[in-house]
Amino acid sequence: MSAPIMTSYLDQVTAHLKRLHDEEMDGIGKAARMIADQIKEDKLVFAYGPGGHSNLGSQEIFFRAGGLMHVSAILDEGTLLSGGAMRSMAVERTPGYGKIVIEDYGLQKNDLLIIINAYGINSATIDAALEAKRIGVKTIGVTSVEHASQTPADHPARHPSKKNLHELVDIVLDSKVGVGDAILEIEGLEQKVAAVSTFANAYLLNSVTAEAIQLLVEKGIKPPIWMSGNATGGDEWNAQFINRFKNKIKKL
Repeated sequence: MSAPIMTSYLDQVTAHLKRLHDEEMDGIGKAARMIADQIKEDKLVFAYGPGGHSNLGSQEIFFRAGGLMHVSAILDEGTLLSGGAMRSMAVERTPGYGKIVIEDYGLQKNDLLIIINAYGINSATIDAALEAKRIGVKTIGVTSVEHASQTPADHPARHPSKKNLHELVDIVLDSKVGVGDAILEIEGLEQKVAAVSTFANAYLLNSVTAEAIQLLVEKGIKPPIWMSGNATGGDEWNAQFINRFKNKIKKL
């Protein structure tokens, strides 16, 4: 009797995360230092995941137990799946949209923006990166170099410039997601099933957050960290810092 397909999924997901650990350590270290430098200056770290499930990346590190309070997630309604899945896809393919979102959140020169998009090709993603570059915002991209590189230049999801996110950001954290995202093959079924990008994005983002926190603590800086409101004492812990951030973080 063959092993359950869930076992195959576990094996492939854990192997993927191990590969990220081994191959992206240098990039994670560089990104962590960039984040730590912002927090030493008491500046926010913005996170934008333009695209349906890529929005989960920005939410993963925002208002998150064990996460940095300095993170401001750009949760634009246009690409959230809650507004409609097909609508979300249409919006993320709309040239100029990402520029509007960056303007709306008021990013300025020397701010830091993490852009999370598994494929790294759509218009909202590329316009956000281009606008950030134009105004002097530092950028970290969490994306799949393979997926972008293997997507044809004439694909309808692409930005008119045909550029890729990994070509535009200062630091790339390569999620190494294969074309199509899904990883499991079932005999008798043409399409693969079970995606991996959310696991990859979450691992990279939480790793870089943890590394940044450790760097700060080693320098004698204890950054404010969210505690779960569902844990005993969580509300009291978080209340110490709320006034410091509630007028700075748009979605808090």
